[in-house]
Amino acid sequence: MSGFESKMPVIGFADRTEARAARHDSMDGGGRAKHDARAEGWRVCGFAAWSGTGKTTLLRQLIPWFKARGLRVAVIKATHHDFEIDRPGKDSYELRKAGAAQTLLVSSRRTALITEHENPVEPDLAQALASLDAQRADLVLVEGFKHVPFPKIELHRPALGKPLLYPQDRTIVAIATDVPLPEVPVIPVLDLAAPDEIGEFVLRCCGIGSR
Repeated sequence: MSGFESKMPVIGFADRTEARAARHDSMDGGGRAKHDARAEGWRVCGFAAWSGTGKTTLLRQLIPWFKARGLRVAVIKATHHDFEIDRPGKDSYELRKAGAAQTLLVSSRRTALITEHENPVEPDLAQALASLDAQRADLVLVEGFKHVPFPKIELHRPALGKPLLYPQDRTIVAIATDVPLPEVPVIPVLDLAAPDEIGEFVLRCCGIGSR
């Protein structure tokens, strides 16, 4: 255990989320029922932070770390409204631009489904999880969806001048920071520069165990 990590015993994601979710109001600011992204059968860990904190950088370090331990990792990333993964001039691009509502690209190496939303809709984490093949993923890492109530690790760099999301977001189960925090929270604090420490924490909290 590094000097960053608090002495509080690690509690499983599901247990901690259940306890904290019970303290949330059942309605959001618009009077609608809050969406709960927890899903049976999935081992999910989210990473929440302000832009520029290094979420993708950390995931690029964690994915091979988990893979080296025999785990199949799926990633869900919330991104910009009008992202583009195809290139103009390619047949798949031209077919989609011609009006295809769905375009499925298949090869011996990979498969990609592109679905066009005629009316823009906010990404739904539960629906995104349902789109994954549960038989091909031991662990799901989620980047973004910081306003959705599900277990997540907050990444924090005080030098950016942004406030902590915790404790306002009570589904945050740990804070990974690059410098010691002035006040030690009641949840574990991890070293943002130590992906192996963060990886071990995720394994313990997801009930997978060290590998």
